[in-house]
Amino acid sequence: MPSKELTYKDVWDNLSKIDCSDKVEKKMNLSYLSWAWAWGVLQDNYPQATYLFYQGENDIPYVQYPDGTAEVRCRVSIDNLTREMTLSVMDNRNNAIQNPNSRQVNDTKMRCLVKCLAMYGLGHYIYAGEDVPSSDKEEKPITELKNVVEEKTKPKEKPVEEPKDDKGEEWAELFVKSFLELAKLQKTKEGMTSYYKSNTADLTTLREKFPEKKEMLDGELKSIVSNLKEV
Repeated sequence: MPSKELTYKDVWDNLSKIDCSDKVEKKMNLSYLSWAWAWGVLQDNYPQATYLFYQGENDIPYVQYPDGTAEVRCRVSIDNLTREMTLSVMDNRNNAIQNPNSRQVNDTKMRCLVKCLAMYGLGHYIYAGEDVPSSDKEEKPITELKNVVEEKTKPKEKPVEEPKDDKGEEWAELFVKSFLELAKLQKTKEGMTSYYKSNTADLTTLREKFPEKKEMLDGELKSIVSNLKEV
């Protein structure tokens, strides 16, 4: 009898119940979860998991914006499941850094990896201002947990938010270029769908402010998708 295909809910229900409290370090106003510990936990539960960081032209491991600031991008895959995350290269005051050095980029890559793992449930409550994982509380559906987080008026830890860039012509050109580069890394149509949905906000902005560029992106994307596997 074939084994059951892994689902996002399976992974979330498993990883979101793990208490990461004693592995969190605080620096200035930010909380950091040890990437080595987090990856070790993932491997203990899903040894087939893999990760991939964005690699641009000339092997530059980040996306650089017109103002000189940069962000790294990470993808974590578990069997047929894929989650992606971005994170700006920031200083200890949570300000974006212009022309970051290799140490700053590498540190951000590992924090981005941990943030991506939170999308699977591991330590997600850290970014929501929670103190303990949901398994230590009364069991509630995920939708209810989301409402609880949104109703918090004074979270103990402010979620790390990436700086908002002006959505101008330069942003649109850079977004289209980087989006298509990462789209070409997708292996299946399901993975492509997940990747597309994770960028819904920016894609909506692109469609509303730069419809011609959105139409061009859709055309390129259609060509890429036609060569992907169903599963």
